[in-house]
Amino acid sequence: MTTRAIVRGVGHYLPERVVENAWFESFLDTSDEWIRSRSGIERRHFAAEGQTTSELAAHAARAALEDAGLAASEIDAIIVATSTADFTFPSAATMVQAELGMTTGFAFDVQAVCAGFVFALANANALIVSGQARRILVIGAETFSRLMDWEDRSTCVLFGDGAGALVLEAAEGTGQPEDRGILASDLHSDGRFREILHVDGGVSTGRTGHLRMLGKEVFRHAIEKLADTAHRAMDKAGVNSSDVDWVVPHQANIRIIQGTAKKMQLPMDNVVVTVQDHGNTSAASIPLALSVGRERGQIREGDLVITEAIGGGLAWGAVVLRW
Repeated sequence: MTTRAIVRGVGHYLPERVVENAWFESFLDTSDEWIRSRSGIERRHFAAEGQTTSELAAHAARAALEDAGLAASEIDAIIVATSTADFTFPSAATMVQAELGMTTGFAFDVQAVCAGFVFALANANALIVSGQARRILVIGAETFSRLMDWEDRSTCVLFGDGAGALVLEAAEGTGQPEDRGILASDLHSDGRFREILHVDGGVSTGRTGHLRMLGKEVFRHAIEKLADTAHRAMDKAGVNSSDVDWVVPHQANIRIIQGTAKKMQLPMDNVVVTVQDHGNTSAASIPLALSVGRERGQIREGDLVITEAIGGGLAWGAVVLRW
């Protein structure tokens, strides 16, 4: 028998404030048509003043726990994927742990920017397979609106805030691709490309800084690397594109999503797309899309799902799981 990390529950949370593309027209040389045509984004959510990343994460965690029919006391660990934690330290995960009233187990953050949730899933899977935890809350949460340069129309229109969460639980499998749970993961990074997507602030500068991106370079790397990591993960899992029911990609840009699906030889009918309503929520985008996809009735038990993402670092990867 083989230990698998299966999805027991899923949930998400979006801040109340919805920002339509037209909002940017009042202070930027841009338009709803310009934003839609280049990104596919129509609206996004922004956190309220004083609303923190850990608060969004806790809301999503509660939704996932409710869906799983579990209490926080039944969770062994919390992993939060984020680049916008409330403080330099402690981790957002420990703050979620406290908010949920969880006084046992352990909690930590993973920082791989937009690829963070994929990295967090791979870490959670390893902890479960090794026997160090039985149930893990894996959360992606971001308040990227706090990193925007509101004079840079090429970036500030793309990002939004939100959180999504999964409850992973140990279960016995046969070791075959037909098992439920995480079947394979594939992770990569290459620090040579730091300058094409980064924040120009941090502890070394004494200021938070703003997000900076070379869009054409990011696009070029994304199409190539996302398709490659997806195929690597599928090879490890012993499946191929024809077996995949759903691709749930990082929701960065509709053109990247379409280009990656084409390279994977999958129709867009098999892709869960939420970028139009959420914008790019970085590490939160995949769990948000998983939760929304399940809510829509797209993702069902037994479906083969592949997630893939690329973010600053550059860091990229994919996870294959059977729902």
